[in-house]
Amino acid sequence: MEGFTASTFGELNAADYDQLHDPGTTAETVALISDLAGEGAILELAIGTGRIALPLAAKGHKVSGIEGSREMVEIMRRKPGGDAIDVAIGDIADVDIDGPFDHAFLVFNTLFNLQTQEDQIRCFRNTAKCLAPGGTFLVETFVPDLSGFRDGQRTTTKRLDMSSVWIEAALHDPVRQLLEMQRIRITEDGMQLVPLPMRYAWPSEIDLMARLAGMTLVHRWGGWDRRPFDASSTMHVSVYRKAGADE
Repeated sequence: MEGFTASTFGELNAADYDQLHDPGTTAETVALISDLAGEGAILELAIGTGRIALPLAAKGHKVSGIEGSREMVEIMRRKPGGDAIDVAIGDIADVDIDGPFDHAFLVFNTLFNLQTQEDQIRCFRNTAKCLAPGGTFLVETFVPDLSGFRDGQRTTTKRLDMSSVWIEAALHDPVRQLLEMQRIRITEDGMQLVPLPMRYAWPSEIDLMARLAGMTLVHRWGGWDRRPFDASSTMHVSVYRKAGADE
């Protein structure tokens, strides 16, 4: 979608993000990342309103972040502990931040908010640059499922009650692997359009992006509970390691 930049998502969603975008896996996510990170310095890409970073910091981890939306960061700053986290404002594929970090993570499908393969490759390279030798990068995304599309389009009812209806309309471009979505919220107060483009990638393609950045896959699970990843998995949690100083 033309005009959708690194800051657009926050501009459109920051005000009600915490209420409307809770995947219900926060505790499990924090527990796994905390276990993997140990005492190392952590970098969160797309830190948002601090859903994961703040609980990690509360557990004693040193956490920094990158975020494209000032509005999202302002909300995090108003939460307990939010003003103590260093955040660089900018695109996760480009921004510089003081490091190095021992661990980095990018969750909740946010890799796919980068709309081209080249942008996603740049994100991996930028992350690798921020990591210390031997550092790890955890990525969580859905496994693409295009079965609901017909003639390159899909319409889904997301919410329906006596006073509102939320509809998601999507177009699929298989050449660019791009989903252009428009979320339509109709309430008694009127109608709101919330666009979201996503460039999906298959797990094997994400592995190749990591290899191009000098990282290799060390773990892949089908959920935050570390269940095995298999053909029935609808999402994956993958951990990549940057080559060590002696490799």
